Amino acid sequence: MGTKILDNEFLTYFKTLKNPPKKIYYKGNLELLKRKKVAIIGSRKMNLYTKKCVEELSSILKNKVCIVSGGALGVDISASKAALPNTIAIFANGLDQIYPKANQKIIEEIYKYGLALSENEPNYMPKKYDFLLRNRLVIALSDCVIIAQADLNSGSMQSAKLALELKKPLYVLPQRLNESQGTNKLIKDNKAKLIIDFKEFALEFGIKEEKEQDEFLEFCQKGISVEEALAVYGDKVYEYELEGKIDIAGIFIKVIK
Repeated sequence: MGTKILDNEFLTYFKTLKNPPKKIYYKGNLELLKRKKVAIIGSRKMNLYTKKCVEELSSILKNKVCIVSGGALGVDISASKAALPNTIAIFANGLDQIYPKANQKIIEEIYKYGLALSENEPNYMPKKYDFLLRNRLVIALSDCVIIAQADLNSGSMQSAKLALELKKPLYVLPQRLNESQGTNKLIKDNKAKLIIDFKEFALEFGIKEEKEQDEFLEFCQKGISVEEALAVYGDKVYEYELEGKIDIAGIFIKVIK
């Protein structure tokens, strides 16, 4: 899959920056740019708790939201992997260079099924400062920003500062003391909101939890007799009656809504 250049109309996503990109290269599905976009970024050395939170939150949000991240180790790639195919990864390197190599398999999936962006020439290898420059694109493109885990003097905290300057809603995940001093300070200083309930947060984007279908209750909705239900489901009939989910009225079962 070859690297292409975005049409100028797409550069308007970055016009709020003091130093907007003059050119953006891409691989993948440009339709993702039209969706609501949430950045999930954070430490390369995330703890296991953060990893599980990022994966769960990305999996919930991807139903209606595109997850934007930086393709780096740790939080970035975990968020993108869980959100595939609804993810945009913005890279500091050129897109014909896979970096970091440890993420090669997932990055290739992003190229194929998601969307990858970079302001650097296709064969460019990144310098240290390129990662901070990359972060500004992640923030500018997103409708809101979630910092999953961050040390005090980290690139993620620089991203949080830029998010506040650009007036992007800023959120963090709950963390234990001393495990994410950056995000804990953002909460302390009232600069970020805490996401306590992932499903409740998802409601802001119109993502409602789908109720699990109960095979037994669906069966009973058909006007089934007690004898028929016992033949198929056995003691579950009486368990559901005790739980108040059904009512045995004569020889028939009535589902209690």
